[in-house]
Formats: sequence, C-alpha cells, structure tokens
Amino acid sequence: MKYRIYIDEVGNSDLESSDDPNHRFFSLTGVIMSLDHVQKAVQPEMESLKQRYFGSHPDEPVVFHRKEMLNARPPFQALRDPELRRQFDDELLNLLTRWEYTAISVCLDKKKLKETYTVWRYDPYHYSLALLLERFVFFLNRRASLGDALAESRGGKADTRLKAAYTRLWTQGTDYVDPNQFQRVLTSRHLKVKTKANNIAGLQVADLIAHPSRSEILLEQGLFDRELPPFAARVVEILQGKYDQSEGKCLGRKFL
Repeated sequence: MKYRIYIDEVGNSDLESSDDPNHRFFSLTGVIMSLDHVQKAVQPEMESLKQRYFGSHPDEPVVFHRKEMLNARPPFQALRDPELRRQFDDELLNLLTRWEYTAISVCLDKKKLKETYTVWRYDPYHYSLALLLERFVFFLNRRASLGDALAESRGGKADTRLKAAYTRLWTQGTDYVDPNQFQRVLTSRHLKVKTKANNIAGLQVADLIAHPSRSEILLEQGLFDRELPPFAARVVEILQGKYDQSEGKCLGRKFL
C-alpha cells in the first residue's frame, strides 16, 4: 500500500513577523492517506458533495477552501441559508469522520524561537516540514509501507526553496532520522507541489482540518484566548481519533 502526506500551512512562516500577535504562530498539518482510498472514496465522495450543494462540474470544479466556506463567499453562497449550512456541515463532518486518514500537526511559536536562538538556521516552514516528514517516516516504517509528499503551492521562489528543502532532507536526513531511512520509504527525492486549482482532494482535507488543529494545540498551551467555533470544535473532536499514535502515545501533535 502506498501512502501520500498532503500538507497545508496556517499562518505566516516569516520569522521577522513573530512579534506581531496575529502572526506569532505558524503550523503545518499533514494528512496521510492511502492513494487507493483517495481514489475509491475520498475524491468521489467529496465531488458528489460539491455537486449537490454548489453545482460543481468537472469542467469548472468547486474547490473547498475553509475561509471562503466559513464566510459563505462564492461559490459557497448557498451556505448563507442556515438550514442548508447545517445539513452541509453534518454531511461534511460525517465524511471527515468516516474517511481513513492520519493527521499530524506541527505548530511553532516563532517569537519563542527567535528569543531562544540568537542565530536561527531554519526557515520556520522548512523546520516544520522536517518535523512533519520525520513523523511520516516513522508512520511508514510501522506499516512497512512506502509513500510520498504533496504540498500546496506557495508560488515562485517559495516553491523552489521548499522543493530544495525537501530534497535536502531526502539526501541528508535530520538529527534524528538518517538519509537512508528517508530514502528507504519515500519513493521520490522530489516534493510534489500543486495549486488549489488542481482540485486535489487530499489537500482540501488538509485545508479543512489545519486551522482547527492549530487552534487545539494553542488551547492546550493556554495560548488561545477564545472558544472554538462550533464547527471547528466538532473537527477537533473528530481529530482525536485521527492523530497519529503509537503504543498509546499521540505522535500527531507537536508544539515548539
């Protein structure tokens, strides 16, 4: 069985913005799914949901994006109807419960890192990626399986740097995972990068859970000063059964 980790970010990865309370925290969330399950269940069921509620068509597919859905912006204006939104939320949450995936989230306190390390060697995104991929390697090892990684495009030079960071991990490893371990289970030395317009089901699942997952981590740290909205709270509840675990320990959440 081959797995893919779909990666989405929340926040600004620029370390210079760490003093701004609105940009202090950065997170990466990975959703691990077997490619077979994506093909047979996730993609067709997601497209069916879009078609029924938003009239999605193969020639002009609707792409789920949490922020636009939350604010009922086009093409999600149908969600302005409270009853229809309730029905849609219930169906989507049911799918997020039933689909087979494993979640891993890494959250960085950029302000703390900047204050702790006089010289910081890493771009926060690249550092988070290393932590995420280490856990993906451990996941694959436990299942004696292979996998690869797909991230949402950030555009231009950012994508070039991100691909280079991935290849560096594949060829050099990290302080905790040597390169042979990466190369044994990751089938490509190159990171796959796609835009939202590519309508990748796994990236859309990652987008839907990434923000609630980060909020949960910050709540645990006493760094989130308000209650979660009802939909996000239900996503967080679902994630308790989806986070990566081994020998009774949760490996799916990491805060630094």
